Amino acid sequence: MGLSASVFAWLLVGAAVLVALAILAAFRRRGAANADTAQEQMAALIQSQTEMQGRIAAIADIFGTRQYELNQSINQRIDGMTQRIGASITEQTRQTHENLRTLQERLAVIDTAQTNIQSLAKDMAGLQQILANKQTRGAFGQGRMETIIADGLPQGAYVFQATLSNASRPDCIIRMPNGQPGLAIDAKFPLEAWNAMRAAQTPELKRQASLLFRRDIEVHIKDIAGKYLIPGETQDTAFLFVPSESIFADIHEHFESIVQKAHRSRVVIVSPSLLLLSIQVIQAILRDHRMREQAHLIQDEVVRLMEDLSRLDERVRKLHGHFTTTQKDVDDILISSDKLKRRGAKIEALDLQEGGGVASADPASPIPASSQPGQTSAPGSRIGSLKLRVVDED
Repeated sequence: MGLSASVFAWLLVGAAVLVALAILAAFRRRGAANADTAQEQMAALIQSQTEMQGRIAAIADIFGTRQYELNQSINQRIDGMTQRIGASITEQTRQTHENLRTLQERLAVIDTAQTNIQSLAKDMAGLQQILANKQTRGAFGQGRMETIIADGLPQGAYVFQATLSNASRPDCIIRMPNGQPGLAIDAKFPLEAWNAMRAAQTPELKRQASLLFRRDIEVHIKDIAGKYLIPGETQDTAFLFVPSESIFADIHEHFESIVQKAHRSRVVIVSPSLLLLSIQVIQAILRDHRMREQAHLIQDEVVRLMEDLSRLDERVRKLHGHFTTTQKDVDDILISSDKLKRRGAKIEALDLQEGGGVASADPASPIPASSQPGQTSAPGSRIGSLKLRVVDED
């Protein structure tokens, strides 16, 4: 606004200078004119100058108004743009913080997963070392087998590392009820050839490893059948425990002949899940045997329970008889009470009349002799006649 006022001031000054120059030029050109014409021209010029000053002032006002409106519009647009930019910056900041927070959470999850992977890698390395050693490998399989059996059977129903009559020691003997021979379980699965077969890179190496695995497991099945199947001492079937479900599935899928040979040798190859199922069946058999052993005690308890039930029934019946007698006595008392109430109502119905005799409540009742015609009462006497209206209602 200050800039536009100074511009318009300079315009006014320039216009005045132009008017003065025009006047001087007119005087020079018309130096010979008379004074009247000069005065008229001077007056016309002054009037023109005045009109010009008015127009310049009007133009200045218009320019000032337009400048003010332009400034307002520019300020509003700047304010709106500033607000939008601020909101956009705020939203971008919020989204940035949210993304950073999500990124931090994902990084934390990744760190946890990496820690778990490192721990798993250590466990796998330890497991590989365990399985690489025959003695440690046998301890690993036996540990899993012992855990399953100890969780499923009670103490005294199994024995670990028991010695048989032929000096052989199966990993576990499960004691059967009714004096039946025990069930032998072996947990030493030949894993070296299996690992070699899994690690083979070429078909030839895999074929050789498969043949080696087939030979080792057939030899092991033969040893189990020869050492642990003793007539009269063990069952005619033994278990070969495989400590992995995947190995068990691969044997049944790719080595069916080994499974058939084991069945012919009365050796059952079991996985952890099958061993657990077998233990549950044996547990049910043992539970049934214990129940049969305790059957006479259960029968005695049932007989005592029936005796107690008979005594309870007798006492309940006696109590029912007492309740019946009491109810009859209460009914008799209620009948007597009703009779007493009716007799009290009869007594309340007594009528008494002085001088003229008794006012009978019953029109058909006979008139007393003292009130018959021709008979008079003694003068001055007041005879009260009482009439009792009795109604027998039982």
